[in-house]
Amino acid sequence: MIVKRKPLNWLERLYLPAILGGLNVTLRHFFRKKVTMQYPEERWVVPEGYRGAPYLVKDQEGKTKCVSCQLCEFVCPPKAIRITPPGPNGQQADRANAEKMPAEFEINMLRCIYCGFCQEVCPEEAIFLQKDYSLVGSSREEMIYNKEKLLALGGTHGGIQKWKLKLEEAKEQESFPVKL
Repeated sequence: MIVKRKPLNWLERLYLPAILGGLNVTLRHFFRKKVTMQYPEERWVVPEGYRGAPYLVKDQEGKTKCVSCQLCEFVCPPKAIRITPPGPNGQQADRANAEKMPAEFEINMLRCIYCGFCQEVCPEEAIFLQKDYSLVGSSREEMIYNKEKLLALGGTHGGIQKWKLKLEEAKEQESFPVKL
């Protein structure tokens, strides 16, 4: 199919109207308020509900909350989390009401898509997405965070101490008078 087009007149052949139209757009934007952020000096305000990098947290007593259940590893879509359970002769848990702690816990931050599934599935509330958006490293190995680095970056999380509440509920049930 051949499309018939009308020939250009002498002014259109000069392309001068198109150049002046482009300059007009440039001049309009030149006098507007600038919206460019000077990144290292000016920080972005992180909105509520932002899903940043996942980190491990400790409880108020400074003990590891992770019990190596591996649910976060199984639910992770890109398989960025790798947990090595302690095994039968592994390290014992450093707190009561926990059977085990992970021997190794790694998150590959290059692979992580920050979906938040790991935080949602964790029964111990041991992994949280922080408001961190500036992850840097000079090699791939630096972007694989081990357990110690994840705990250091995650810090202590106030939150609810689930096991203390469960213990109190169990004591209340034992002392509850039962009438037959």
